[in-house]
Parts: sequence; structure tokens; C-alpha cells
Amino acid sequence: MSRAQELFRRKPVAPPAAAPGGLTRGIGTFQLAMLGVGSTVGTGVFFVMHEAVPLAGPAVMLAFVVAAVAAGLSAVCYAEMASAVPVSGSTYSYAYATLGEIVAMGVAACLMLEYGVSTAAVASGWSGYLDRLVGDLLGWDIPAALTVGPLEGGVINLPAVVLVGLCALLLIRGTRESAIVNVVMVVIKLAVLVMFGAIAITAFQADNFADFAPYGAAGVTAAAGTIFFTFIGLDAVSTAGDEVRDPQRSLPRAILIALGTVVAVYLFVAVAAVGAQPWTRFEDPDQQSAGLSVILSDVLGAQWPATVLAAGAVISIFSVTLVTLFGQTRILYAIGRDGLIPRAFARVDPRTHTPVFATVVVAIAVAALAGFIPLSSLWDLVSMGTLVAFIVVSVGVIVLRRTRPDLPRAFRVPGYPVTPVLSILACVYLITGLGWSTYAWFGVWVAVVLAFYLLWGRRHSLLARGDVVTDAATGAPGGDRRADADHRDS
Repeated sequence: MSRAQELFRRKPVAPPAAAPGGLTRGIGTFQLAMLGVGSTVGTGVFFVMHEAVPLAGPAVMLAFVVAAVAAGLSAVCYAEMASAVPVSGSTYSYAYATLGEIVAMGVAACLMLEYGVSTAAVASGWSGYLDRLVGDLLGWDIPAALTVGPLEGGVINLPAVVLVGLCALLLIRGTRESAIVNVVMVVIKLAVLVMFGAIAITAFQADNFADFAPYGAAGVTAAAGTIFFTFIGLDAVSTAGDEVRDPQRSLPRAILIALGTVVAVYLFVAVAAVGAQPWTRFEDPDQQSAGLSVILSDVLGAQWPATVLAAGAVISIFSVTLVTLFGQTRILYAIGRDGLIPRAFARVDPRTHTPVFATVVVAIAVAALAGFIPLSSLWDLVSMGTLVAFIVVSVGVIVLRRTRPDLPRAFRVPGYPVTPVLSILACVYLITGLGWSTYAWFGVWVAVVLAFYLLWGRRHSLLARGDVVTDAATGAPGGDRRADADHRDS
């Protein structure tokens, strides 16, 4: 095999007959859709609104629409890929099956960036709403030194570290239990956001939309690029491929249900929030930590609705952190199973059927980032990783249609091949709205991951060593002989 063939070797693309590696299929369509909603709704509403509105003004609604259209085009591509290759690993696994090993590792770099940084950034923002809730209920504040890291004048963002630890313990306990808890939290936060919109809309002022797009199309594009990473939930759905009942049908349905729910909530809350106050107020420092709660306090002149919203935000951010942490662990599980990183990441506990080692490592890394490093300025970097991953999925749909037209697909992209091409163009358009520093840091990170692959992963790949075995009925990858033996022994 030549060097080029070695770098672009691909895994078999047929889905496995059973979940490999000891993971159990216990998640249904509704629970899976709520994973997508749980990791999406909350980030865009509670955090990114105050990053995006100053970029676009009232036209942030248009930015949400642009981001939603791009995400929608990508979502249908995800739906087809998930139905054709319903395994854990999300875009990484899709790229490995269609574009080759080195491309898959490049995509893995994008996924590790978007999940790792976004999880830490969301967890670090939990302290603001928690402090607001504790103050409203108990009348005392969390010491400032324990809500921000040393680079921001504090000691540690302790609530963020605690949050990551709680999510990790729940994930170690079991996937099904985590999914059930997430469903409860999603229902609560959707109810709270509906309450916010219903109250805020009573203070709606059309004059707040008078200067609709103060920074023109460039501002809308920049805001849409910042917003886009919040649609990471669509990718999070596909990370659970090995743990879903009837994955070829459940995965595409859950992705589309999550997309529709998220877009409706985003637009409703955005219209209510911008209509309730002048858009320039979103730049106020007082609104950065618990902005929607402040809006309700200003609208009603009363404290209880803001307290309820702060409680909803605390629950919402818990849900986002739980699901994105889950997604990161499953991606590392898939990469470890293929031998491209140490196999310990693919080790599954025989009692809980969860990748405990991967969960602990991810939790420690994310907790360190959230506790000590300010990450709010890295939203664009996360969006870059998300956009590149979505482009790869759209390209993968086209490639797989050509290379394996016979492969069973429970869902097919409507309007093929126009739809995946439009998805690629929409994502490229949003990338152009990101700053040059984002390109530079993104390039550095991908280069580091690819260097690791070339120096270590390439030689340890199961495909390189011929250890991959296939399911006799489907020809699909089913793990490797040693992994199967280890699992039986355990």
C-alpha cells in the first residue's frame, strides 16, 4: 500500500448488526431528539444572544434565520449519513467511511475543539445564573473569587468545576439514566423560555427595531457565524449511534425534530428579548452574566419571574453541559476503538456499559478549562469547527451516493444533489464572516492533531494492522478481535 493509499484508507460503510464494544442500545427517538435540543437550546439563548446582538443589532433575528437555514441544509445531510452509517463518532465516523483516515482525524480535531471548548465555556457561564439564583433565594452572593478564574481576577470558577463533575458522574452512571434526566431538564427549560417570551413580549416596542441592521450584511454574517456553533446539538445526536434503538430510523427523525424545536424557540425568544429593550443594552456588563433575568426584572419591576428564569437557566446549562460532555466522550470512544488514539478511551465498564476512562479524562480537561481560563472569546473558534464538520458531512453524502448507491438509507436528502451543495456553500459563507485570528488558531489546532496522527495514530490504526473484523451478514466493522476478547473476559 502506497503512502497516499495509507492516509486515505477507509473503513467499511455498512452499519454494524449490533452495537460493538459493550455499549447498549437503550435510547429511543424522543430521548435522542431531546439530546439534540438539550445541547442546543440554552447556549444560543442564555449566552450567545449577548455576543450576537452587538454584532448585528435587531437584525440578529435575520442572523438566527441565516444560521438556521445553513444548519437545516446540513441537518438533512446528517439525517442521511446517520441512517446509512448509524454508529458512534458522528462526523468523524462518516468521514472515515467516505473520505479516508487522515480526513477523519482532521474532522476529529474539529469535533474535539467544538465539544471541548463549548462545554467548558458553557459550564463557566453557569456561575452567573447560579449566583443570581442563590442571591434571589437565599439573599447572599457566591464570593467573586470563586466565580471566575485567575486571569479574570479570581481564584477558580468553582461552580463550573462542580457542574462538570456532576455531569461526569451522571454519565458514568449510565447512558439511559443520563438521557432520562436530560429529558426532564429540557422540558423544564422549554417551559421557562416560553414564560420568558410571554412576559417579555408584553413590553414589545417596535421602535427597538428602527435601526434594524446598523452594521449591514457584514454584521448579520458575523452574528450568524457566532450563533452557528449553538447548532452543535445536531451533531451531538449522531454521536450516540451505537446506543440508539433502531438507529437507521431514529437518528434522522431525532435530528429533524431537534432542528425544528430549536429554530422555533430561538426566533421566539430573540424577537421577545430585542423587542423588550434597545439592542444597545445587550452590551451592558450587567447583562452579560444573567441577561434574560435582567430583562424580566426590568419589564415587570418584580423579582419572582427573574428568579424562575435564573432557575431555568441553571437547569438549562446543566443540560447543555451534560449532552456536550456526552458527545465528546463518544467521539473519543470511536477514535479509540479505531486505534487512532490509545485504546483506553474505548474501554467500556462491564457494569454501567459506559466509557469510564474517556469520561474521566474529558471531565478533568473540561473542568480545568472552565475553572481557570476565560473562554467567552472563543465562540467563533467553536463555530469554525462546527462549520467544517458540517461541510464534511455534506461532502460525505455526495461521495457515499457515488461509491455506495446500493447502501440502505432510511432517509434520503431531498433535492439531491442541490441540497448538499447548498449546505456546503452556506457553511462556507458563514466561515467568511469569522475573523482571521479564528482561522489562524483553528489551523494551529488541526495541525497539532494531524501531527499526532502522522507520528502515532497512523501506525496504531486497526486498519493498518489488519485487526478490523467484519460482521458476516453485512460486511460491517464490528470492532477488533482483541477488543471483543477483552469484553468477553470482562
